[in-house]
Amino acid sequence: MAVELLSQADGYGIIVGLSVLFCLIIVFAVRIQKRYMSEDSDQSEMFMVANRSVGTGLTASAVFSSWMWINESVFSAAYTYKFGIALPVWWASGLSFQIALMAVLGIIAKLRVPYAHTSLEIIKLRYGKYAHWLFILLNLVNNIFGCGSMILAGAQLVTGMTGMHVVAACILIPAGVVTYTAVGGLKATFLTDFLHTTIALILLIYFSLAVLTNEHIGGVSGLYEKVKATEDYIPGNYKGSLLTMKSRSSLMFGLVLKFGNLALVLMDTAFWQKSFASEVHSVVPAYDLVSVVIIAIPWCTGTIIGLSARAIENTPVWFDYPNTLTLKQVNSGLVMPYVLRSLLGTGATAGLLVLIFMAITSTVSSSMIAVSSIISLDFFRTYINPHASDRKTLQVSHWGVVFHGCFMAGFAIMLEYAGATNNWSTYFRPIVACPGILPMILTLLWSRQTKLAAILAPILGLLSGLATWLSLSWAWSGAINIQTTQAQVPGLYAAIVSFFSPALYSVIISLAWPSRFDWRDPSRSPHPPAHKMNARTPLDQVVHPFDEATIRHIKKWFKIASIYFVVNVLVTVVLWPLPLYRDYIFTRAFFDGWVSVAIIWHFAAMFAVIVYPCYDGRHAIARAVRGMVKDLKNRR
Repeated sequence: MAVELLSQADGYGIIVGLSVLFCLIIVFAVRIQKRYMSEDSDQSEMFMVANRSVGTGLTASAVFSSWMWINESVFSAAYTYKFGIALPVWWASGLSFQIALMAVLGIIAKLRVPYAHTSLEIIKLRYGKYAHWLFILLNLVNNIFGCGSMILAGAQLVTGMTGMHVVAACILIPAGVVTYTAVGGLKATFLTDFLHTTIALILLIYFSLAVLTNEHIGGVSGLYEKVKATEDYIPGNYKGSLLTMKSRSSLMFGLVLKFGNLALVLMDTAFWQKSFASEVHSVVPAYDLVSVVIIAIPWCTGTIIGLSARAIENTPVWFDYPNTLTLKQVNSGLVMPYVLRSLLGTGATAGLLVLIFMAITSTVSSSMIAVSSIISLDFFRTYINPHASDRKTLQVSHWGVVFHGCFMAGFAIMLEYAGATNNWSTYFRPIVACPGILPMILTLLWSRQTKLAAILAPILGLLSGLATWLSLSWAWSGAINIQTTQAQVPGLYAAIVSFFSPALYSVIISLAWPSRFDWRDPSRSPHPPAHKMNARTPLDQVVHPFDEATIRHIKKWFKIASIYFVVNVLVTVVLWPLPLYRDYIFTRAFFDGWVSVAIIWHFAAMFAVIVYPCYDGRHAIARAVRGMVKDLKNRR
């Protein structure tokens, strides 16, 4: 029989209450922006790309919030419980380099397509409508599965914690987000992302430190001794230990996660929109800063909470003692809720419910803006009404937000009744989302990728990945169903094929039927009307909308971003985890240092995405405060 950690009233109260609260906050924030900062969310440019005026601090906070899924906190703890201390490292390394790569693409997009609103406009510009349709489909599939699995994971967590019906949770979680996203647009989601990040990071730091210093854990050394004393044997780990980096399951999971996360970043136009919304000098510093500090979430939280569950699970302090967690409960992410309920009580467990709401709604809000932009710009204003007014485009965007929210609630419910879990989605999503990654990258970085290659390579890559996945699932387990298709080996090899094969197909097709694209071609200019030039203008006479100083600035940042990306991959994928993949079990001293550095990193993350944005935006904050004070004085 399932044990409820909180009451249903707690679940409904927190979800509905926070939804209403954030709606009110956004309405207030939009009024402040419009009155004191001349930022009007009733303009489509402001609604979709925040007038391309967002600074480094707020961009970093928004990107961090969008990337701080509940996977990074709640599920990293669950998988650490399953596989041991190696898992948080592989999870952390699977979060960082994707954001560093987005910095490279984001800054070069400023040069190639300085007035783009979505990544799909770049495809339309270079390859025409058929490739555009294909990449719209690929982006939507990636967005739907990513957002849908996140809503489902959150709903299953809420259900497991409170007993709330999973259908109610699937509907209520996105409902509030629809309201404040439709009202405020992208800049409003930047502001709520900052609030989400602030609350979530403070809660995570509190949870980690409170659990670690609890008398039943006994600090870092006490945690080590208790985990060491458990008789848990983990298949595939060196000597079955929880305290070794030599973990076959963690390694394979980490590789699958890397491919899936690449798709979640590069094939989701939400991350592109944040780079489009940023000032030219803000893109690279903001994204690279996030790539450094995001690793703190799974590394610190996953290590402390996941191992603490192993330490107390078979002791009377465990909330459901003498029952231990089932595999289904672990895969549903209930490790962290049980640890907090056992050690910190109902208050902390309710706080976790707040954290879950924050993490999910941040992801869903950016997804809604991204999809509504695709609907309004890549579909409506491109194929239905090319001469649509700004007001009409904004109306379509608003309806796009509502449609996406309703659709995602239904899709999450469908996944629930199909028997899917976050674990299944983790292995399936890379297969269908990865085929478009390398063709998308080559669109910006390789002038010789042809239209035919851009269309055929993702399709062939998807078919190759699906064939690998299903055939290996059959060969591995003798059947094809929800259970067999979430096995690690078929998922890993299918993700590898889906990711790499399109590059091979693209190069072969492009070299077989060659052509070269020139971004200066005025007939395909992405520039606004004031900068458009005659289609017969010689290429060497085409004038870029940015001045020479800005262009030099962009090229400098592109070099910095490229060098940093290479360094990031070497450190997070090679130099950090691989030397520790050997016959070694952590000693007490090494474990003490390991956890201590993870905690310090967590505080560094708080400074980078909470404190620094306030400093970076101090002038705007001061201007708004002065305006409000002046209005209050005038009323008197």
